[in-house]
Amino acid sequence: MRYFIRSVFFALRGIYNFFRTERNGKIQGLIAVLAIAAGIFFELQKIEWLFLFLCIAVVISLEMLNSAIERVCNMYTTEFHPAIKIIKDVAAAAVLWSSIMAAIIGGILFLPHISALLGARISFRNQ
Repeated sequence: MRYFIRSVFFALRGIYNFFRTERNGKIQGLIAVLAIAAGIFFELQKIEWLFLFLCIAVVISLEMLNSAIERVCNMYTTEFHPAIKIIKDVAAAAVLWSSIMAAIIGGILFLPHISALLGARISFRNQ
């Protein structure tokens, strides 16, 4: 049990360091807070909250992995290396891809609520 608690402590410290030191972590964290605030404002249903938190978790987790991969690559060399370029590009692409998908899901979640607020008729719900 002691090792588990210690591992949790290290992981929490990693989360803290990520949001404190990584520019993209701060940006993703702010976007997550804004999305959660919008979810509270629009009174999302339980299933909508599940999708919202899943998107937040996936994007931030991949951003954390991308940051870790970049640091490891930079420990190897800070000079141009074609293999490291591919590694960094693919890791960044994973974040970009998940962010695009999260934005699409966010649109599906929030556009009906926004349109209802504005009196428009946009719906992704079954009729």
